[in-house]
Amino acid sequence: MATKVMMEALSPTMEEGRLAKWLKNEGDTVANGDVLAEVETDKAIMELVARGDGILRKRLLAEDTTAPVGQVIGIIASADEDIAALLGGAPASAPTANAAPAASAEASAPPAAVVATAIAESSAPQDAGRVKASPLARRLAADAGIALTAVPGSGPGGRVIRRDVEAAAASGVTAAPTVSRVASAAAAGTPAPAPVSAPASRAAGKPAAIPVAPAMAIDGDARDVALTQMRKTIARRLSESIGPVPTFYLTSEIDMSAVSALREQMAASGDAFKVSVNDVVMKAVAMALAKHPECNAHWLGDTIRYHARVHLGMAVATDDGLIVPVIRDADRKGLGAIGREAKELAGRARERKLKPEEYSGSTFSVSNLGMFGIDQFTAIINPPEAAILAVGASEMKPVWDGTQFVPRPKMRVTLSCDHRVIDGAVGARFLQTVRHLLEHPYLMLY
Repeated sequence: MATKVMMEALSPTMEEGRLAKWLKNEGDTVANGDVLAEVETDKAIMELVARGDGILRKRLLAEDTTAPVGQVIGIIASADEDIAALLGGAPASAPTANAAPAASAEASAPPAAVVATAIAESSAPQDAGRVKASPLARRLAADAGIALTAVPGSGPGGRVIRRDVEAAAASGVTAAPTVSRVASAAAAGTPAPAPVSAPASRAAGKPAAIPVAPAMAIDGDARDVALTQMRKTIARRLSESIGPVPTFYLTSEIDMSAVSALREQMAASGDAFKVSVNDVVMKAVAMALAKHPECNAHWLGDTIRYHARVHLGMAVATDDGLIVPVIRDADRKGLGAIGREAKELAGRARERKLKPEEYSGSTFSVSNLGMFGIDQFTAIINPPEAAILAVGASEMKPVWDGTQFVPRPKMRVTLSCDHRVIDGAVGARFLQTVRHLLEHPYLMLY
């Protein structure tokens, strides 16, 4: 019996998905549970699996195309089964054992898409098969002009992932022509530009002072980029927040001298004890929320839900937008546990490999832009949460100690509050606790 391949809800908030890549061709034999395709949801790249046995007789959705949840995007059936009724009456011949896969959606792709596919695969031997790489790694490699075949993969099964492409760029791997330049050259009938190498400073291993994203390539006067599923969700959620939510802001400046001393002492004990400033801030916020549950709340329209457990959201910037992985029961975890979990979640967030339960259910969020040299900013509340803390960079400032001015590292934090849930004095008391913990961080070790 034929099985319909549906666009499934692969995350709790998914309404539509973009088919990033088919992993099975028409005519391929598939078994229940086999991965058919990679689908971009509003949060991550997820695997779509077969729900039946047979042959993938028809692929009904082209790569890079969006479909709503519940739409049929493919048909699995036996070789001799008539699936014309499932295709709206269009005839469909059964594949033979030696027949090539039926013409798929890629056959009708525009010339630019064909060129893009060729860039990713042309340098691989025909018998070596397709280079195994995550969609994000493919995009980064294309933007940086790096041939995937020259990049060793460290992911499962030798899969090339983001960190592999970044390492290749830093080590000066010979680049391939970028998609945009090759496409332009092909359209103009001119020879493609010669490959270029990574900048000498990166090849020499010199670290950049501030993290810098690869520059976007724009041919002509402008470049239109279709919204990713993540960017669509970000736009919708922020529109729900910044307009309807009556927000006020509270800013506090915190002396980080004791945190600096604590981190130095922990680092002196070995790499296993190293923690970042953000790890310490997350711990302080989690403990403060446990003491002030009125800030650990959700606005639900006709009710306010106050949470006993602290599930702390950590804003992580990716190339496709912002995602907020969650450290659950953060107030009950030590600094080391928070640091290890934060690092692991942030890495998989950038690779779009988070599971739905790892980016949903936060009760409060923290956004830190201090590593970019931002002194102070205001963050937008992530509904239904009632608040979010924005963390800036530490800056040395002169402080009067009673006899003289001494340099002290000072850090500004700004609390965005939903006034329907949190009053000014309530938010101020919460910030007082955060400040007290950060200025006396040894209190967080007990």
